[in-house]
Amino acid sequence: MRKIKISQVDSIFTNGIYPIEFLFYFKNAIKTKKIQSALKYLSSTFWPLFSEYKTGYIYFDRYPEKECFSEEVLYQEFDTKQTSNDIYERYHQINPAESKKLFFLKVLQYKNGTVLIPKMNHLAGDGYSYFYFLSSLAALSRSKYIPLKAPIIRSISKPHHHRTILKEFKFKEDFAKPKPGNERFTIMFEKILRQEIRNAREDVAAALNQHVSNNDIISAIALKKSVLHQKEYFGNEVQLTIPIDVRRQVNEYGSKYFGNGIMLKTMDFKVEHIETSSTNEIAIKIRKSMPSLTKESFIDYLEELESMITKKQTEKLRPFNPRRGCLITNLSKLPVDKLNFGGGSPNIIFPLTIEKNSVAVMADENNFILRYAY
Repeated sequence: MRKIKISQVDSIFTNGIYPIEFLFYFKNAIKTKKIQSALKYLSSTFWPLFSEYKTGYIYFDRYPEKECFSEEVLYQEFDTKQTSNDIYERYHQINPAESKKLFFLKVLQYKNGTVLIPKMNHLAGDGYSYFYFLSSLAALSRSKYIPLKAPIIRSISKPHHHRTILKEFKFKEDFAKPKPGNERFTIMFEKILRQEIRNAREDVAAALNQHVSNNDIISAIALKKSVLHQKEYFGNEVQLTIPIDVRRQVNEYGSKYFGNGIMLKTMDFKVEHIETSSTNEIAIKIRKSMPSLTKESFIDYLEELESMITKKQTEKLRPFNPRRGCLITNLSKLPVDKLNFGGGSPNIIFPLTIEKNSVAVMADENNFILRYAY
């Protein structure tokens, strides 16, 4: 049996909140047997996914396929024209609500293609980890000569699991599972040309001699629109939460770290300020509020989380409070080209993890695509 201690950031998700779950539709059918073989083969490399959690530790014993995988053959066509709300209502509960293992994959075989719905408990890892694993699974599934290529693929993609490498941590709490949300929401999409974001960045640099990132501009647009739709909901103040990936800045983590390599940055704004300020002005304030991310500053963040746990301030440990503000998660660098399981990249990608007042940022060749939930 293998086991690892969870990290300070992992502890935020021990009650099962915000599992990472996407729907991927492929018009070219995928051979399920290859996926099954690839899952089993990678289970020893990405073993925390196929593990169980018990008070501070992730335990791996064996890979039981029936607890991690399910396939269904449907003698009908997948409706590629259905609305976003229809997709959400039809598929967001198709995977088990509770599962022993931290990962589950549902395969739906339609007459006109295959739908994959991988669901990962956020305790196992963040969005980067989710797509890290799926990219490796796809590479192995499309390999024509698995006996020759499998060891190479596994070796190249092998992650590391040193979750407490920066700071030792012993978690003994058991956070209560949240009550199922009963607030309904409407899903909306907005496309913004990449060139429009580039122009905004150049305008800020030229007029104000200030650097802002794509994410600063996009977050400002999303925050302004969220206030427009939810002013009465938020009240006089609005809180913006942005997850920051730390892998590039913290060498001990690096690109092969599998887990929650994120810092949740929260910023407070007056609603009136958001209403009266331009997008560029808001983007500058976001940029100035972003932390200087170093190994030392991230350790400080881990210590803050430990302090909240010690004081039992569980409400502060929530990734964000949808009644006070919005969460903006940038997935625009999602490796779509690596999600080829043998018949090409997915034709439809839809994030099924949706919370009211959350915004997911995705992208295609020419646009950023913002998915709102109000």
